[in-house]
Amino acid sequence: MSVKLVLVAACALIDADGRVLIAQRPAGKAMAGLWEFPGGKVEAGERPEQSLIRELREELGIVVKEDCLAPLTFASHLYPDFHLLMPLYVCRRWQGIVAAQEQQKLKWVRPNDLRSYPMPPADEPLIPHLETLL
Repeated sequence: MSVKLVLVAACALIDADGRVLIAQRPAGKAMAGLWEFPGGKVEAGERPEQSLIRELREELGIVVKEDCLAPLTFASHLYPDFHLLMPLYVCRRWQGIVAAQEQQKLKWVRPNDLRSYPMPPADEPLIPHLETLL
C-alpha cells in the first residue's frame, strides 16, 4: 500500500524573551482549533527554506532571510490518509512586526508551557527539542 508523502516546513520563531510563537488553526481547516508552529506545504520546485520564507510572509507579514533559519529537528508522522515529513527550523531574527494575516490566533508561549496547548500529533514530539534549546 502506497501512502502519499506530504512535506511541510515549520518554524519556531523565538522572541527576545525566549518565547515561541504558535498559531491556532482556523475554523474550516483540518484540525481546526489546534495550535501549531507557523509554516506550510513545500510547493513543487521549492526548498523547505524558500517555502518557510514565503509562508511566514503570507501568514505573519514578516520578512525572514534564509541565513536566519537554523534547522533544529523534524517530525515524521503517519496520519490516516498521508505521511507527514516536517522539518522544524528556529528563527530568532526577522524584519517587521508579527501579525496574523489569515485570521488565525497567535500566542507567544514559553517552551515549557507548550504542552498546555492542544497540537496536531506531528507537532507534539517537537516540544522537547524546544524545551532543551531554551
